[in-house]
Amino acid sequence: MTPEGVDIRNPEKLYIGGSWIESTGTQRFELVSPNSEEVIGVVADATSADMDKAVAAAREAFDTGPWPQMSPAERGAAVLRWAEELEKREAELCACWTAQVGGLSSFAPQMHGGATATIKFIASLGKDFEFVVRRPSQMVDTALVAYEPVGVAACIAPWNAPYGILSSKVAYALVAGCTVIMKPSPETPLEAYIMAEAAEAAGIPAGVVNLVCGGRDASDHLVNNPGIDKVSFTGSTIAGKRIGEVCAGRVARCTLELGGKSAAIVRDDFPIEAAAAILGNTITVMSGQVCAMLSRAIVTKSRHDELAEAIAKVMQGVKIGASTAPDTQLGPLAMKRQLERVEDYIAIGKQEGADLVTGGNRPTTMNKGYFLEPTLFANVDNTSRIAQEEIFGPVLSLIPAEDEEDAIRIANESAFGLNGSVLTNDHEAAYRIGRKVRAGGFGQNGMRLEFGLPFGGFKQSGIGREGGVEGLYSFLESKTMLLDGMPSQL
Repeated sequence: MTPEGVDIRNPEKLYIGGSWIESTGTQRFELVSPNSEEVIGVVADATSADMDKAVAAAREAFDTGPWPQMSPAERGAAVLRWAEELEKREAELCACWTAQVGGLSSFAPQMHGGATATIKFIASLGKDFEFVVRRPSQMVDTALVAYEPVGVAACIAPWNAPYGILSSKVAYALVAGCTVIMKPSPETPLEAYIMAEAAEAAGIPAGVVNLVCGGRDASDHLVNNPGIDKVSFTGSTIAGKRIGEVCAGRVARCTLELGGKSAAIVRDDFPIEAAAAILGNTITVMSGQVCAMLSRAIVTKSRHDELAEAIAKVMQGVKIGASTAPDTQLGPLAMKRQLERVEDYIAIGKQEGADLVTGGNRPTTMNKGYFLEPTLFANVDNTSRIAQEEIFGPVLSLIPAEDEEDAIRIANESAFGLNGSVLTNDHEAAYRIGRKVRAGGFGQNGMRLEFGLPFGGFKQSGIGREGGVEGLYSFLESKTMLLDGMPSQL
């Protein structure tokens, strides 16, 4: 069973070793529409034994198969074929996202087309990246640094942007020469099924790409398997800490892209109405379910009340509706538990004494679905829970500051450091402030994200980088070779 417009051949099977096989268990995951609260799909629930099978298949493909021995250009060409197969199924990928997460159908083509374009960029690294580099040496005639695949990689994706995040991880791993186990979120597995079918159609060798969708226990078993050389994880900081502990215990490599509580500093030179339009409309992107979301806004006290009023006006004009409607600006939250989590934080914000300016309720016009009004809290204390903890919903905290330096201090007063922004027309000031904010990404005048460049966080927002050339490095080991002469072939 799959959503309308989605044609997946084997949704109740697993893709392991180049074959679609039955799970060793009998459980299934039911996929629930956040728009209607109805079941719209059923997929296999992998057991720990299934996870071991997938690791064994990937291990064999890496240790004895042709993939790691192919030239990087050949692997890049195969990844390009994979991207072309995925491009043929863009409409299905978009339909999956809207059906499972409630992502806006109007935004889905831009999001998924961009993700496939990123795969093509990664594929180009197979011929453009120097996998063997000569370096100066004081000891020998020829010193080489060779970049080799780290091995078997577990690629674990979250539920908010499953296609873009998982496909990028897999593409980098494949170009590097790794073999892969795809582990999507149980709430959003359908894109991974399409990716597995596309890998099969592209002729990627058996065992190089495997797919298992499992719950918490089976996923923990996967990460603990000694056959896994590298874990690439995107998700919550709590889960990331657990994965980091497991990997540290056996010195496995890991890349962790975790949570955020990113701040936007509003400088006094920036117009109030323009700031309100940016902040009020940004928090509704993907219903606020973005790790790099600008969920804190910091403004000088003298402008605080005026900005709060302007943001509230913008939020009150947002069109809430079904994610399939072309004029909808804010769709549902992805699942019931996420809606309840956000509602709990709204209650916490009230208890902490912040001013609820607008929102905070489910729309009275929506009888079904996990919908919530865009919500603004003003006069927020930056030490409060709603300012310090990741809510992952359309909730913005407006925080007053004494001046610019105080605003920077408040922005950095966080356990996270994923993203940040400053709203200003002065690009010199934007650069100066951006260098002072402790975050892996920083943009001027909005939530600026470009995944062809390195993406990742400081502090508890993660370890390592995805995107750009840096995303390839995370799936490679460097080997220093000291030789008496230059080999004829590199």
